[in-house]
Amino acid sequence: MEETLAIPKMAETDLIRNLEKISSEIPNRILKLEGFILKANHKEQLEIIIFKGLSSSTTHQIEIDLEKKVITFNYVITNFKIYKAPLAETEDNFIRENRNSDFFLNQKNWI
Repeated sequence: MEETLAIPKMAETDLIRNLEKISSEIPNRILKLEGFILKANHKEQLEIIIFKGLSSSTTHQIEIDLEKKVITFNYVITNFKIYKAPLAETEDNFIRENRNSDFFLNQKNWI
């Protein structure tokens, strides 16, 4: 008899919530997510700032309930930028950017 391997169905991961968890452990970094929301037949600009484990959107209302997804719409993140906090007008606080969503899921890339 042939053995069949049970492959567990991968749970949907929420990228933004995972980034918030990392952010809460590195309070001197600000992560800016840039992308768009897909609505009907058009795209709307999306910008989210993650600082000290909390998300804030400069373009759309977001969910603060930890049991829910931050953005309820279908969205695509196209760029990630990390800055040294606190932001100051006189300093260049930019550290690095990356277009790969997995890059900043590695905590080492926040430093």
